[in-house]
Parts: sequence; C-alpha cells; structure tokens
Amino acid sequence: MIQSWRLRATMVAMGVLLAIFIGRLFSLQILQGELYLSLADDNRFDRVSIAAPRGVIYDSNGSLLVRNLPAFNVYVTPALLPDSEAEIEAIFVKLAELTGVPLDQPGPPAAACVAGRGIRQLVEEGETNRPFDAWPVACDIDETTARILRQQQIDLPGISVEAVPVREYPTGYLTSAVIGYLGPIPAAQVDFWESLGFVADRDKVGYGGVELNYQDILAGQNGLKLVEKDVAGSLLAEVGPGNPAVPGNNLKLTIDTRLQAIATSALENRMEFINRVAGDVRTTIGAVIAMDPQTGEILAMVSIPTYENNRLSRFIPEYYFRQLFEDASKPLVNHAISSVFPPGSSYKMVTAVGALNEGVIDANRTLFDAGQITIQNQYFPNDPGKAKEFVCWKEDGHGNVDFLRGIAWSCNVYFYKIGGGFEDEVPGDGLGIQLLGVYARALGYGSRLGIDLPGEEDGLIPNQDWKRLNLGESWSTGDTYNSVVGQGFVGATPLQVLTSISTIANGGRVMWPHVVQEVLDGEGNIQHRYEPCVLWDIADGVLIEDTSQIASGCDSMDPELRENLIAGYSVSPDITVAPSVLDLAREGMRLVVEDEEGTANPYAVLDGISSGGKTGTGEFCDETAFKRNLCEPGNWPSHSWYTGFAPYENPEIVVIAFVYNGSEGAITSGPIVKQVLEAYFELKAIDAAR
Repeated sequence: MIQSWRLRATMVAMGVLLAIFIGRLFSLQILQGELYLSLADDNRFDRVSIAAPRGVIYDSNGSLLVRNLPAFNVYVTPALLPDSEAEIEAIFVKLAELTGVPLDQPGPPAAACVAGRGIRQLVEEGETNRPFDAWPVACDIDETTARILRQQQIDLPGISVEAVPVREYPTGYLTSAVIGYLGPIPAAQVDFWESLGFVADRDKVGYGGVELNYQDILAGQNGLKLVEKDVAGSLLAEVGPGNPAVPGNNLKLTIDTRLQAIATSALENRMEFINRVAGDVRTTIGAVIAMDPQTGEILAMVSIPTYENNRLSRFIPEYYFRQLFEDASKPLVNHAISSVFPPGSSYKMVTAVGALNEGVIDANRTLFDAGQITIQNQYFPNDPGKAKEFVCWKEDGHGNVDFLRGIAWSCNVYFYKIGGGFEDEVPGDGLGIQLLGVYARALGYGSRLGIDLPGEEDGLIPNQDWKRLNLGESWSTGDTYNSVVGQGFVGATPLQVLTSISTIANGGRVMWPHVVQEVLDGEGNIQHRYEPCVLWDIADGVLIEDTSQIASGCDSMDPELRENLIAGYSVSPDITVAPSVLDLAREGMRLVVEDEEGTANPYAVLDGISSGGKTGTGEFCDETAFKRNLCEPGNWPSHSWYTGFAPYENPEIVVIAFVYNGSEGAITSGPIVKQVLEAYFELKAIDAAR
C-alpha cells in the first residue's frame, strides 16, 4: 500500500513540473513568441538581391559608347548532382569538352571565373561551402555552347546556364580614358557597398572615367525578393511581391566620337612620325583636348597611351592589368587631366595679361632683345663668374619687341623683363612672382577645375613660401624669370593650359569643363541637363576670400562636385582684367598664327578660317629623361605644346595638343591642332547639310 505522503509528494512534484512546463511554454509562445517567430522566419526565408540593369552611355550624336550585352555563365549546384559517381564524372567530362575548362586542375582558391582550377576543384569548393548555391565553373562562354547546354539540361542535373549583363564598349580604346571600366567591389570597401544594397561577389562598380564618376546615376538600385528555403537551403518558393530593381539612368556625353577619332589619329600619327624620324622611341605620352570655349563642353579628349576597356569588361585578367600598371607611360592615367608638366611658353599668356593689366608695361612700348640678359648675383655683384645668363630661344635675339610681337614671337627676354624686372628698363620686380601667381590662378592654373572625371590634378604655382617650405631655400630673381616663361617649378595639366587660353579667347570667362551633357531615363526623357557654367569671370572681378563665389550661378552642377571644387581652390586676391587687355592678348595670339614670324606660322594656319593660338616648348628633366641621359645642361629635352582657337572673331572651339618630349611646340603640336580644328568645321558643315 502506497503511503499517503508519498502520493501527495508525487502529485506536488508533478504539479511543480507541470507549472514549469506551462510557464516555459507561456514564455516561449507568449512572452517571447515574436522573437522566436522572427528567428524561425530568418531560417525559413531568405532575401535575394535582384541586380539592377546599369545605364548605357551615348556620345553627343546619340551613338552608343557603352551598352549591356548578355554573357553566358555555366553553374553547378553540388546538392543537385546525381548520387552516382559515374554519372557525375560523365557530366563533368561533358562540361570540360564544351567549355574548355580543365576537368581536373588543382589550384589556390580565387575569384569566380579566374583561370587556374579545374571543374572538380570548383565543385568541391562549392560543396564544402554552400551545396545548394549555384557555383560558376565557366564564364562568358559563346552563345552556341550556351544553347547546347540548355538543350541538354535534362540530361545534366545540377547544371544551369544563366545570362548575366556585361559591359561592351563599342569604341574601345578610342574613348577608354573618358569612359573608364567596371571592376569587382574591392575587399576593403565591401561593407560600404553592401550598405548601399550591392552584392560583393556579383555586382561591379566603376573603376575609372565616367563609369566611376557617375556610378550612382548609372548603377540604379538593386531589388529584393523574399524566398522560402528548407532546412538544407533548397529553394521552395518565392514569397510576396518583393521590391523590383530600379534600372540606372543613361548618360549623353558632350564627346563627339567622330572628332575623338580624328584627334586620336592625328596625335598617334604625329607621335609615330617623331619616333620614326628619331630612330628611337622618343615619345610615348600625348594628349589632345577639344572644348567649346563658350560652354566648357569637352568635344574630344585623347590620352596616349591608353588601354582596351573591353579586355576588362568580363573580368580583369591579372597579366593584362599588371602590364598596364607597370608600364612607365601609365596607360591607366588620363594624361589630359591627371599628369602635370612644365607648360613652357604657353604660360607666357599669364605674364602678358598680368603685366599689361597691372601697368608694368605699355602695349606700344618696345624692349630690346639681344638674345640674352645677365643678372648679377646679389651676394657677389663684382664676380662675373657668379652671374647668371637667361637666353632667348632665338640666339641673336629679336631686337625691339612690343607687347603684340612679344606674344607672336614668344620672345623670352621680353617676358623676363616684364615678369621679373630688369635694371632701369623695367624697374623693380616687374610683375613679380606674387602677382604672377594671382593671374595664373585667375586664368585656371594651380587648382582643379572640377571636371566631372576622376583623378584631376592641381598643378603647381610656386612662390617664395613654397620654395622655402619644400626646398629650404630662398627665392631668387632667376626663379621668377623661369616662372614667367612656364619653366622652373611651374607645373600644369593640359586641361589647365587649355582653360587659360580659352578664358582669354572667350572674353574672360573661366568655364566649368565637363563631359556629361544630359542624364536620361530608359525612355530617353531628359532627367537632368548640365548647363554651361561660369566658374568665375576675370573681367568681372576674381574671388576675394569668399570661395562661395565659385560657380555661384551653376545650379545644374552636382552639389558635391561643386563643394569639392571650392575645397580644392586656392583663393586669390580680387582683380579685374580690363577688356582692352584681353583684346590685346587675343590679338597677340592671332599674330602667333598669321604673322610671318609668328611661332605657329605656317604649321597651324587654317585654310579660310581665322584663328589664334599659343605655342609652348617646356624643358624638363624627369626620372625617365634622367635614366636615358637626356638631361644635358643647357640642352634639356622639351615637351611640345600648342593651343589654338577658331574662329578668331567668335571662337567656337579651342584645342590643345601636348606631346611628351616632342620638342618644338609649333612643329610637333601645331599640325595636330590644325587637323582637329579643320575636322571640326568640316563635320559642322556636314551636319548642317543634313
């Protein structure tokens, strides 16, 4: 017989246990029900990203520069392969035969579609990590092979073929410096891009040019769909409507591909000619830019050497990228905006405008050029051996030179005197290094101009403080003489030199240079148009302390781009350049071309079209020249520059040509600019006749 106390104890224990179970059940189902339901749903459902179609890019005439094409990839889902090893082997052999991927080739783990591993190794890696995910084993197969595999899919369980969009660049290397290319999301930036909805191992982002600078506009917004999976990760069904992907917008550029092709051909042919005549590879770097001086629209932009962006569109071959990266001529760099060189005599227009505007020189007054001037060393005035000679490019000099002929003949001695002073002829320091810097910045030197392409450089406008801080030396008159003719420490990009001449040609307006004209939706409707934007007007006062004046009327400019421009600009004192000064500067540049002794005559004379321009021959001694023993004292190699605009009376186009180690500006670069200018007016006539 069971004792009553034991029965009571058992019933109490059972009651306590029941209360515990009920309490736990209440806690799980009621108090924490939403939490565990959420956890269960997380295991049950998965959010799958839907790739957004990337926008395409057109040139100014509506020709496609970038488009999306389907690339066919072959995937293996390990969990869906047959159970029989013999069947799996037969499938792998069939894949190897059709795709060309090795059946068995061990290799270290790498990104998808990188050569070096076999099908077995790729499938084993996928089976180990996520067996129900589709793993790529062959990428960018031809369409015929894709069709064969799709037709035979019933006999190839676990194998799938998918079409994924890839970029195609119809103009290839012709526009790659402007367009750029796409690449995988860098490992260091995965968190950033994933926070924006991108998928690190699938989506690509811009790596250069317009593809990079307009990434947000072109990329669109990835979508999301909710799918239900079983405990093994196998897809069961889609749940709910999800969020559809938003396609990226399209871009219409200011670039005219026809003019781009002509500019590229003109530069390539001239560089090839120089190398052929020299019997050596004398030059490997060059740039051409054509711009509308009234709007700032870039009509053509060429950088040589360049690269073939189609070779980077599917995936980036390691050997090709290393070849580009290690090339001393830097083909991945847009030399038109990202390389800094001594501008040589092109910079004399800064000195000319500044000296005339400040009253250092009268336009009609002549200064004598005997071929050289000598300045005494201030610490050893009686020691001729310490004196320094500064020579003109014309050994016997130009004789009496006034303002217009100083520009037309590019007389060094004339500019030495007005820029740095000389004895009693031009008392004091002439224009002086400080005011030279003021006018250089006013004309677009020394800071980025905010072009809507990545990698723009600032250039360099040196002065006493710069030399003291960077070299620990005091400034000298000789430094000023070098600076006024664009030598010494002065450095500029081709875009800055182009802008300086354009500013004088259009009457004083520093225009915002840009390559994108319109943002379009998928139906071709204009979403945004980049209107002409005056950064500042040197004939209407140039900045004083308040950088907010920069591009103050440019409502169409991207706000972030404008903020970056303001942040990078060095404020200059307030100046106003008289219209008469700009008129005389333009007249001097007309004589550069039309005067019989003008430095660009006859190399840049246009048939039936008036024009103006400025030559430049910038001496240099960089690391490459030094290694080739080219830096001979008194006989340094020189870069070739020429910037021309036309028509002279109302300029529609301004073009600059730069050739690294190209020697004289007129002889080498003049014919390039001439060819581009003539082509522009021919194309204009053709378009008007349609």
